[in-house]
Amino acid sequence: MEVHFLTPSAMTRHGADELPGLLRRADGFVWVDVPELDAAAESLLTDVFGAHPLVVEACRRRNHVPTVHGYSDHVFVVLHSPLSTGQGHVHLLELDQLVGTNYLVTVHGPVNPEVSLESALAETAAVRQRIDGGRFRPATPAELSYAVVSALVRAQRAVVSQVAEAVPGLESRVMAGNFRDPEVLLEEMFLLRHELITVRTLAAQDHEIYARLSSLDRLLPEEDLRLARDLSDQFERVRSIADGESQFLFGVIDLYQTRVSTKMTLAMERLAVIAAITLPITAIASVYGMNVIVNERTHWVHLVIVLAAMATISGLLLRWAKKQGWW
Repeated sequence: MEVHFLTPSAMTRHGADELPGLLRRADGFVWVDVPELDAAAESLLTDVFGAHPLVVEACRRRNHVPTVHGYSDHVFVVLHSPLSTGQGHVHLLELDQLVGTNYLVTVHGPVNPEVSLESALAETAAVRQRIDGGRFRPATPAELSYAVVSALVRAQRAVVSQVAEAVPGLESRVMAGNFRDPEVLLEEMFLLRHELITVRTLAAQDHEIYARLSSLDRLLPEEDLRLARDLSDQFERVRSIADGESQFLFGVIDLYQTRVSTKMTLAMERLAVIAAITLPITAIASVYGMNVIVNERTHWVHLVIVLAAMATISGLLLRWAKKQGWW
């Protein structure tokens, strides 16, 4: 757990035991970043910040959808940041925020054991680095929260950009017309589509959260509402970009599936023609191969007539199939 006190000129680090005194100061605000919720962090949320039991419970467990709750002295927001593994799977990194008038508490939700703690803390670490470098000086907790969520928006946009970079290569392979191993190419395209759908869903849900937050004019000042509206617009733009890439990728998938289906249909038609042509030959050969027809020697005239009949029937069937457009 990291406890910081931000003033217009600096950010200083403190211990958790100093929080009651820091919250009484009027020359800045408090930022508490909790990488993993433990008993000490739960005690701080309840005893120091006066968080509702439902808020503490939401920080403790994993939430699969974002949410927002407004209270008299703070707003509680649950968001998700995507982490792509490059294999079609996207981890959802939860970020919970308590945004008060003189404090911001960021709690990183339970994460998959496969996800490193560094990846889970990427957004808050990036904002902290900007503040340490003097490139950003938030004046209010809402401004700090805005910076953290903007970093989350960039993470969503980065996943969309990764997919967009991979789609042209897949399109080239589709246009090349290599159908020898369609399962591999189709799997790659569907995995990319899954990543896009995941990010698109996250952006759409987060947009709704900040659209709702921007309507809480009875709880938030006008400046905070303006920041919420801007974040809502950012998420909406990510959703729109993801929709555009999805349509392009869906078109590539449809093209490939259509070409594969057409090739399979043609192959089946040709197999049907071959079966139709060889069927009378097989039937006549079967009759003459029966043991009930026994000859002491080869009747050449008879044999020639039978072979000619087979060739004639096959030729007529081949001509009929040609007229039908089967080959």
